[in-house]
Amino acid sequence: MLKKFLPLLLAPLLLAGCHSTLTNLSAQTQPRNANNAYNVEVAFNSNQQSLLWGTIQPYVKVGDQLLPLRQTPLMTNRWEGLIPVPADVKSVDYQYKFDFRYYNMGAPRTDSVMSHKYTLRITE
Repeated sequence: MLKKFLPLLLAPLLLAGCHSTLTNLSAQTQPRNANNAYNVEVAFNSNQQSLLWGTIQPYVKVGDQLLPLRQTPLMTNRWEGLIPVPADVKSVDYQYKFDFRYYNMGAPRTDSVMSHKYTLRITE
């Protein structure tokens, strides 16, 4: 009898799997500034036990351009950077991309996670 129900009991564990989340911490509206560069910040969280945290390479994607992010001081899971917005543009779409390595059956593998698109609006 238990053999019949064992797959049903294990299904939630298999479906849960490894989960990574990217949380945008940036203001969605910022006042125009003289250098036309705007701060963005993101938090990366993962329940993947095999993730090699030291291999994380975070980016913010603006158009086709990947701009590197730097780790926020005193934080282990937050990164920040600047995105350029031309003076004649009032909004820009961007998304975050994190490349990383993890152990899979003892051998390191590469993976990545990408956020959905966000829009930064510039006010005059």
